[in-house]
Amino acid sequence: MRRRSLVTGIAAFAAAAKFGLPARAAEPIRIGLGMAQTGPLAANGKSALVAMDIWKNDVNAKGGVLGRPVEFVIYDDQSNPSTVPGIYTKLLDVDKVDLVVSGYGTNVIAPAMPVIIQHKRTFLSLFGLAVNGNFHYPNYFTITPTGPDPAVSSTVGFFEVGAMQKDPPKTLAIVAADAEYPRTSAEGVKKNADKFKWTVVYDKTYPPNTTDFSPIVRAVQASNPDAVFVASYPLDSVGMVRAANEVGLKTKLFGGGMVGLQTTSVKQQLGPLLNGIVNYDFWIPAKTLQFPGVSEFLAKYKDKAAAAGVDPLGYYLAPWAYAYMQVLADAVNGAKGLDQEKMADWLRSHTFKTVMGDIKFGEDGELAESYSKMVQYQHITSGDLSQFDTGEQPVILWPVKYKTGDALYPYDENARK
Repeated sequence: MRRRSLVTGIAAFAAAAKFGLPARAAEPIRIGLGMAQTGPLAANGKSALVAMDIWKNDVNAKGGVLGRPVEFVIYDDQSNPSTVPGIYTKLLDVDKVDLVVSGYGTNVIAPAMPVIIQHKRTFLSLFGLAVNGNFHYPNYFTITPTGPDPAVSSTVGFFEVGAMQKDPPKTLAIVAADAEYPRTSAEGVKKNADKFKWTVVYDKTYPPNTTDFSPIVRAVQASNPDAVFVASYPLDSVGMVRAANEVGLKTKLFGGGMVGLQTTSVKQQLGPLLNGIVNYDFWIPAKTLQFPGVSEFLAKYKDKAAAAGVDPLGYYLAPWAYAYMQVLADAVNGAKGLDQEKMADWLRSHTFKTVMGDIKFGEDGELAESYSKMVQYQHITSGDLSQFDTGEQPVILWPVKYKTGDALYPYDENARK
């Protein structure tokens, strides 16, 4: 029967070609995922989906992957970790997708892991901090720019910037939301504090539903720290910045791990209140970060962003989401199929060329090197979009090889001017 079907198929293809009829299209490769389209992570999640859709269109225009078109099966995880196990169970057991990848962020990647491990799937994740540190699953790989030992490598730049100054900090306050990413980040901060010999004088978490951050900032101020590291999610970050300005926080170095300040809408909302904050970022269009293909991708992204109602610049997550899919396609092509183990072997053993530069994976599937930057907003006068679209704001302070300017320091004396 298989031979007869094959012969029939070849005959049908030949007949279609002879009479100019379209041949039956190849079955698509279906990629399943949950992604935040509502809830507090939706702004970044929807930006990532636009980038992934651009990749899909680009790759399909070139004949697809393995000669097959690509399509997505996407569910809204609502930025809610509790929805994630059900989504991935449905994708694998009901939808029977060919491949699965993660949504955006540590909090929604971690709850997917038990389902992925049970189904023995190769799993690419997007911006998850040290997710595999507990599982050590060999077929997990993350497109997260923090690099090896991510809790430490993602926060060390804050300390490096402080150490560059003439009067470096000696005491430190740590403020973190009581959630997966901030707690992990805070642990890395403590390790770096030991390394740089900064004494921790304040170390507390706050509930994720906190809306008034002024009492927290006043409590921090009472400990009189030289530096304040904040690990927070977008809504918290906005509240923390506003509270720091309202209270008049006095410290030499302020920022570190605030998610959201990289997003264009937040930059526009806060405007001059950002001045002086030293915080992580992963990419801006600075002259030192012009990797092959990234400008072309962003031109396509900006054309689609307004209609899609997403971040108009997309610098934080969109290029990495595109690179995410580039790596996945290369793994499938390298494995010459969809065999999960062969894909994992290819991911472990090869370097991938992406719009974010060359990527290689190391221990626990983390990137073999860090792509984190420490940046500072300087002399912002308003929330006008044009201030953030030149590659000159924010200023890159660290690593030195990407540096575009010097720090305004200390924070409380001149950075807010």
